[in-house]
Amino acid sequence: MEGVPSTGGAAPAPPPSSEAARALREVLRIAGDTRAALARRLGIGATDAAAIDHLVSSPEPLGPVELGNRLGIRSASATALVDRLAQAGHVARKPHPHDRRRLSLQVTEGAVGEALDALRPMLVGVDRAVARLTPEQAEATAAFLREVAQVMRDYVADTPDEPPGSRADRG
Repeated sequence: MEGVPSTGGAAPAPPPSSEAARALREVLRIAGDTRAALARRLGIGATDAAAIDHLVSSPEPLGPVELGNRLGIRSASATALVDRLAQAGHVARKPHPHDRRRLSLQVTEGAVGEALDALRPMLVGVDRAVARLTPEQAEATAAFLREVAQVMRDYVADTPDEPPGSRADRG
C-alpha cells in the first residue's frame, strides 16, 4: 500500500508519486509483455526478439559480441543465437562498415516486414491515442518521453558491469 511504512520483513513501500509516474511505470511493465507477445506472434523466442530489437534500434552496427553484451549472454550463446537468426532468415552477417576484420549483423527486410505486420494492431492503437491529443499535448508528451528516455539511458550507463560483491570486486 502506498505511503504505508513497511513492517517486519516486508519490502518498503514505494515513494509517493504522481498519477503520471504511476502510468509511466505501468507502460514500462507492459513493455516486457509486449516484447514476449511479439516473439510469440513471430514464432521466435523472447531472446531472439530482444536481439532483433537491439539490432534494429542500435545507432551503430553491432557484431555478435556487442549483441551478446547487450543481451547479457555469453559469447557462445550469442554465436548460437546469431546462427539461429541467420538460419531463419531474420539476420544477415555483413562486413563491418568501418572495420573489415569484424562482422556486423543486419536485420533482413523480411524480418522487419514480419515484425511490422505483427506490431501493426498495437501501432494503429498508439497512433489513434496520439491523434486524440492536441498539438500542444502531443508536443509536451513527446518532450516528457524524451526526457524519461534520457533518464533511463543515464541509469543504464551508470550501472556497473558487475553487481557489488561479484568476482570482479574481489580480485
